[in-house]
Amino acid sequence: MTANGTGTDTNDSWALASHATGLTAFSMGGWQLALWATAYLALVLVAVTGNATVIWIVLAHPQMRTVTNYFIVNLALSDLCTATFNTAFNFVYASHNVWYFGRAFCYFQNLFPITAVFVSIYSMTAIAAERYMAIVHPFQPRLSALATRAVIAGIWLVALALAFPQCLYSTITQDQGATKCLVAWPEDGGGKTPLLYHLVVIAAIYVLPLLAMLAAYSVIGFTLWKRPVAVAGRQVHGAASWRRLRAKKKFVKAMVLAVGTFAVCWLPYHLYFLLGHFQDGIYRHGFIQQLYLALFWLAMSSTMHNPIIYCCLNRRFRSGFRLAFHCCPWVTPREEDKMELTHTASVSLRATRRSTKEIFFMVGAVVPSETPQDGGPTKL
Repeated sequence: MTANGTGTDTNDSWALASHATGLTAFSMGGWQLALWATAYLALVLVAVTGNATVIWIVLAHPQMRTVTNYFIVNLALSDLCTATFNTAFNFVYASHNVWYFGRAFCYFQNLFPITAVFVSIYSMTAIAAERYMAIVHPFQPRLSALATRAVIAGIWLVALALAFPQCLYSTITQDQGATKCLVAWPEDGGGKTPLLYHLVVIAAIYVLPLLAMLAAYSVIGFTLWKRPVAVAGRQVHGAASWRRLRAKKKFVKAMVLAVGTFAVCWLPYHLYFLLGHFQDGIYRHGFIQQLYLALFWLAMSSTMHNPIIYCCLNRRFRSGFRLAFHCCPWVTPREEDKMELTHTASVSLRATRRSTKEIFFMVGAVVPSETPQDGGPTKL
């Protein structure tokens, strides 16, 4: 199997389809192949450009280097890797039904790109957890630089462990003269090993993280939209406080939209492979190639949506995109765009925040956390 990001045995299904329907590298019409190639090329270009720009915005501007944004960088890096290695190579394999890239790359393709997909969902989960602590428990200690790096390293290690079985059982075979890269699971008498593995992976990288994020963002939403930022009936920090609160709400909306988009993009793909385990003949239909290409494109499109969401819903990232693409004739950077990425909170505001911390704690109100989205200086 090639790496498809879900831990499912795609190439076994393609081997079945090839054997039953006689698919060859030329079975798809030229116009169909051109349309699919255009769609996948556009996806890869948007995903790579967008995620590389997000990484640049954060790493090139010290004021943007915060705990939350480092998790966003990790998410962008994983999406960039997925678009580069998973999308492009699997499209060639799925459209031609022949593995052109050799044995070593077969092992690599069944390890690293799948790991990157797993890192995406766990990075989003880490962002939700960090925002939960910052907004719901604002007086608890924040993650240190060392702890943040440890969490990111832990995300990659867990993702690597989940993807490793597919690499371990990867193999190159010949099917009717065509080279295949697939996963040869050990025989267990009933073929339950791949199904069990796939169910565990889907639970670990889809169902459980989404449930955790749903719970976290539900509590965050209640905290931001229902609990007033006021003491004894009057606003604290005045207009600045409300601007920071609005910024928090926009950031939470952006992340909820990103998580929802991820869930929608990947659900049909997971269902497709689960159905294949219970309906043996589904992969023998002639339309399966077109269906797989459509579902795979939808799943991989999750890698290009996040930069678009950040640009639309976050002022600072929008300024960063304008600066990054200032050479384009349709992009006009504004004078304040650079200030957006270098602005720091005033000393007086931070002093006021410290002096009012005890009052906020007593009334249970929300204290604006210092994040790059609302102008604060928390850094790694």
